[in-house]
Amino acid sequence: MSYSRNEIVLLPIPFTDLSSRKVRPAVVIGHSRHPGDLFVAPITSQLQNVAVPLQEWKVAGLNVPCGIKSQIATIEDRLVVKSVGHLSDHDQNALSSALRGWLKL
Repeated sequence: MSYSRNEIVLLPIPFTDLSSRKVRPAVVIGHSRHPGDLFVAPITSQLQNVAVPLQEWKVAGLNVPCGIKSQIATIEDRLVVKSVGHLSDHDQNALSSALRGWLKL
């Protein structure tokens, strides 16, 4: 399946001790040159840990107020459980600005 930039997806995220994993949301921020790999940034409801608070989280298909963490991961698209929505234009602009800052672009 093909996923687009700013799409909100659910995927299994391992606990830091690798003892288990839980399905969590992430936003697609791009595609790798390697077929089937996606760049994603995790989404959390722990608002004290977010770099980009989502203003329109309901529009994005999320259940509670949350935001995007300042982390980037590469995952295989086959790990995506399902798509739940897309960021609003406002939140897309906020994420794009944050990415430029994180990556010094």
